[in-house]
Amino acid sequence: MKLTCMLASFVCLLATVSLSVAQENEFQSIFDGKSLDGWRGDSEVWRVEDGAIVGETTADKTIKQNTFLVWDEGELDDFVLRLKFRISGTERANSGIQVRSSQADNGAMAGYQADIDRSGTFIGIVYDERTGRGILAQRGQKVSIDKEGKKTSESIGKADELLTHINMDDWNEYVVTGKGNEITTQINGKTMSQVVDDQPDHFDRQGLLGLQLHVGPPMKIEFKDIELKRLPLAGDQKKVVFIAGKPSHGWGQHEHNAGCLLMADCLNQSATEDGLPVVSTVYRSGWPADPTALDNADTVVVYCDGGGRHYLHAHGEDFEEIMRKGVGLVCIHYGVEVPKGMSGQRFLQWIGGYFETDWSVNPHWVAKFESLPDHPITQGVSPFEINDEWYYHMRFSPEMSRVTPILTAMPGPETLKRKDGPHSGNPSVRKSVLEEKEPQHLAWAFVRGDGVGRGFGFTGGHFHRNWQDDNFRKLVLNAIVWSAKVDVPDQGIASTTPSDEAMNENQDYPDRAPNKKANAKKANAKKAKQ
Repeated sequence: MKLTCMLASFVCLLATVSLSVAQENEFQSIFDGKSLDGWRGDSEVWRVEDGAIVGETTADKTIKQNTFLVWDEGELDDFVLRLKFRISGTERANSGIQVRSSQADNGAMAGYQADIDRSGTFIGIVYDERTGRGILAQRGQKVSIDKEGKKTSESIGKADELLTHINMDDWNEYVVTGKGNEITTQINGKTMSQVVDDQPDHFDRQGLLGLQLHVGPPMKIEFKDIELKRLPLAGDQKKVVFIAGKPSHGWGQHEHNAGCLLMADCLNQSATEDGLPVVSTVYRSGWPADPTALDNADTVVVYCDGGGRHYLHAHGEDFEEIMRKGVGLVCIHYGVEVPKGMSGQRFLQWIGGYFETDWSVNPHWVAKFESLPDHPITQGVSPFEINDEWYYHMRFSPEMSRVTPILTAMPGPETLKRKDGPHSGNPSVRKSVLEEKEPQHLAWAFVRGDGVGRGFGFTGGHFHRNWQDDNFRKLVLNAIVWSAKVDVPDQGIASTTPSDEAMNENQDYPDRAPNKKANAKKANAKKAKQ
């Protein structure tokens, strides 16, 4: 009996240790201890020394305004940030940790700050930098801010007593947690302050991480062992992670960065104006360097070059773990093509189909979508037609199992005039289209075999200008939201039609944009032909 109890206790101990290790492993280092790779700021005042980030001013090296070192590899939404800090100088020495913040063109940051100072006046408080709100919660306070900005507070400790747990002459551990509308600070294991922010015109749901060096007398601030853990978003909020590909085809084509930023803006606009429970973030020009990028994703949107260069071809094994969690996956345009073999089989399991070389084709043509199926993705979308590089004759799961066609059109024979090749034609596609007259599926929804994960493939998106088409754009926005398991509104995701100026923003090759006269000439010539 005693042996059984001892064994049971040992098993419980192992389980506890394993759980502790698993939880500890959720933190990821975002500072390599050797360089400022992944961080940006003024190299005159920021450096790395003895495994720590150092910000320092001297009598000879001063600053005219607060300066910041910004983590450049991602944004913060719901998170736990853990680091060690040490501050030295006069009692006026001041610093802080910016979370969910924004940055102006002059480098100044605005938003939530976990404060640090040497006098003990501000250390541990939550401050709102450059917003006009100032101190949100003093050390020892939990403050709730209502919609009108009125504050109510309650005590969570005595400020002076909490200060005794901080060593002004040595290293201290700072933990900052953002969960929904709550920001909490802890130093050396003691909760210092907390804010519950319900003021909509000030509440920041996501934003940048930055380290502050404050203007004033000579001082030195050091940070090391900087680690980040993502948390599942609070409440019913869902997170959409866009992974945009590198520059590809030239102006106005394969604009992965501009396209992802535009769609993320549309979703964030709907979140602000219509209460859509979605938070969107964009990783530009390549696979995320942020080691936590996908840790709390509810769906991932991949808009990038495909084939052997596809990110999910290179990272397929690791991404398999993401898919097992039930995370959604949306692949746009070239992003639906991966090599045959293991990557192709994975795509069949993840989104139900893919572009297979020597089977699928990629012509430019006007696809006419005369009818749409009854599906959440098509809500608020009207039949439309548009010119794009619409891929077709996709390789789908056997017997279209769990695949729902969303956009279907009949290609004309002109789409198969090219010689046979990996992308241009083959006997199978010619038979399907020219002989058997089979309509082709250009966008589709997929529910994985476990019934948990959802996928969506969309073969359009070659021309950046097509995002101005309200039906084209709404269908993809609906699909992204659906893949995150958010109910699509009856009339679909509302978004303002992007202006020409907005369409030209964030493009990879702005210097190659055709001038207005050339555009007008082409447009008039096209009308004349019609």
